[in-house]
Amino acid sequence: MTMNSTEPGESLAAAESLADENAASKRPVLRAAAIVFAVFVALLILVELTGGSPTLIINGMMREAVAPQTAGVAIAVIGLNVHFGFTGLLNMGQAGFMLLGAYGFAISISKGIPLPVAILIGLAAAIVFALILGMPTLKLRGDYLAIVTISAAEILRYTGRLANLEDFTGAAQGLPGSLYRDPFTSLSIFPGGGVEWDPFRFLGLDSIGLALNYQATGVNGWWVRFVAWVLVALVTLVFFYLVRSPWGRLLRGIREDEDAIRSLGKNVFAIKMQSLVIGGALAALGGMIYVLPSAVQPDAMGRSLTFFMWTALLLGGAATIFGPILGSILFFGLRIFVQGASNSIVPDSLMNTQQSQQFSWIVIGTALMLLVIFRPQGILGDKRELRFNV
Repeated sequence: MTMNSTEPGESLAAAESLADENAASKRPVLRAAAIVFAVFVALLILVELTGGSPTLIINGMMREAVAPQTAGVAIAVIGLNVHFGFTGLLNMGQAGFMLLGAYGFAISISKGIPLPVAILIGLAAAIVFALILGMPTLKLRGDYLAIVTISAAEILRYTGRLANLEDFTGAAQGLPGSLYRDPFTSLSIFPGGGVEWDPFRFLGLDSIGLALNYQATGVNGWWVRFVAWVLVALVTLVFFYLVRSPWGRLLRGIREDEDAIRSLGKNVFAIKMQSLVIGGALAALGGMIYVLPSAVQPDAMGRSLTFFMWTALLLGGAATIFGPILGSILFFGLRIFVQGASNSIVPDSLMNTQQSQQFSWIVIGTALMLLVIFRPQGILGDKRELRFNV
């Protein structure tokens, strides 16, 4: 019997090659991060020189980063990551699931249904919609599935705007938060009054004016922020174990080659349906969080919100665990930075406040295009994960 003595050496060489490849893939990220940080600091210095307030801009970014709407979008982006990042489903109607969850939650509470049951109703509405949407469409691939899902989400939005349903959905004006927010705020474990949190004082340093000050249990206070980000952490933990389970490996297999998975005797349609249902339920949960400090307004959860979620997913990195969270925080935070910097640097005669808001979206869109061209896997993504059978 002949033994192959080169196997240990080959294994070591393969491991070294993989380590070199991983290190090489991280270098562009570090270079890009250094460039972005340098530009960020340079713009802040320019804001200071032009009479603006860098502290005010950074404070606005911090407020946007911890906002409950950012947390709600992050949960919905995790659901989109289940659809696209791990299963390869081009779902362009994720905002529709958010809208259904928000409507189910808000309408139920406004009709006197207890909070836990209202949450279940919101989740059930999204699950039923996923089943109805998935049965005829999950056999479609690529662009066809994207067209169907965005059309379905638009149907939901226009249905919510119908004047005939004003007693339930509030029509185009929507449902004010005062109709459904009280049962949630009454559960607060925080005391009354305002609470200030300063990251520098928290670290034992002198304050530089970056304190966040909210009511402990107000309409848009610390309580809703605490619950929102705890839910983000819990969903991320469940998602972490879910994608590492045998079911998660099946999702990856379908994403890369569903015919190969089908040849192994697996029910590809059923697995895709499970992915659609789970991702849709997460979006519904995110929709409930999204509307807690504001109102359920159908136009606020339309095509634009879906595109924002796709931007956040691609920015953070599809098929990653923390990419959706990082992408959501950066997306909303960087928009505030661009808007604040342009307001301070560019004279009002050239660009007013409203135009600076529009300019911030232009910058975000341009950054997304550059990201897709030069680093399609996103900040935390891996090129080896970008194999889609769509």
